[in-house]
Amino acid sequence: MLEVFGPVGISAMTDHILAAYEQDIRIRIDGLEPANDRGYRVNAHEVDAGPIYADANVIVTAFSVNHGSWPNAFGYKFLSDDRTIVISGDTRPSESIVEQCNGCDVLIHEVYSQAGFATRAPEWQRYHASFHTSTYELAELANRARPQLLILYHQLLWGQSEEQLLAEIRERYDGRVVWGRDLQVY
Repeated sequence: MLEVFGPVGISAMTDHILAAYEQDIRIRIDGLEPANDRGYRVNAHEVDAGPIYADANVIVTAFSVNHGSWPNAFGYKFLSDDRTIVISGDTRPSESIVEQCNGCDVLIHEVYSQAGFATRAPEWQRYHASFHTSTYELAELANRARPQLLILYHQLLWGQSEEQLLAEIRERYDGRVVWGRDLQVY
C-alpha cells in the first residue's frame, strides 16, 4: 500500500484520483489481466508541520514553505544516523528551508531559469515569482543554507539549456550543484 503524506486536502485528492481511475482499476482486478488487488491502494495521512514519520532508520519532519496563495505547502526534512536531506517542495524562497537545512548533507530544491523567466508574459512572471524559485534566488538561499550538495528538480527552462540554468546558479553560488535525474544516486 502506498503511504501518502501531505497537508489537509491530501485525502480528498487521493480519493478523487482513485475515483477517476475506478474503471481502469476494476478492469485490471476483475478482468483477464493478472493483477495485484492491493497495489493501487493508498493510505493518505493529512499532516501539519512537525514530525510526521519515524522508524529505526529515519525521522521525517514537515515544515511550512511559501507556495503563493496555497494556505498549506510543505517541505520535508529526512534525518538519519548518517545524513540529513531537505526537500523544498513547490515553493518560492522560504526562510524555513534555510533553517531546516542549516548545513545539511543534501538540499533538493525546485528552480526556474532567470533568463527563461524574462521571456515569459507578465501574468506568468507574476505567477512564477509568487509560487516558485529562480536560479538567482536559489543561489542566494543556498549560500545561507550551506548544503553539502544542492540537487535541482522541478526545473523550468523556458528555452534555456540545462547548462545555461546551472551557469545561472553558479554565477552566484559556488557550492556543489547537480541536475537531479530520476533514478540517480547522489
